[in-house]
Parts: sequence; C-alpha cells; structure tokens
Amino acid sequence: MSVAKVIELSSSSSKGIEDAVQSGLRKVSQTVNNIKGAWVNDIKVATNADGTITEWRVNMRINFIVE
Repeated sequence: MSVAKVIELSSSSSKGIEDAVQSGLRKVSQTVNNIKGAWVNDIKVATNADGTITEWRVNMRINFIVE
C-alpha cells in the first residue's frame, strides 16, 4: 500500500509560467522525494504601471509518495 501526501507552494519567474512551475518543482525536489505530479491552482502576474508583465506567479499542489 502507498500513501501519498500533497503540499502547496508558490513560485515565480520573470520568464513565464512554465519556468515558474519548473523552478518551484526543482526547489521542492531538493527536500522532497518521490514527486509524482503537480496541479497548478492559480496563475497571477505582477505588472509595471504601463501594464507590462514583470513576473509570473503560480500556486501549485505537489503530490508525492511517503516512504
């Protein structure tokens, strides 16, 4: 029998959504083993006064198997 756990994290990138997700997964994988998947719950952007995007932000849930 396997037991899975879900944690929630926020990550950001000035490059784009995919980079924000990848950098969050890379960081969490330094301390969490057996990552099986991720769900992106929320996508936000930070902008300048003229409306140009300065940063992409994602909230996601990470699923991993507990050893």
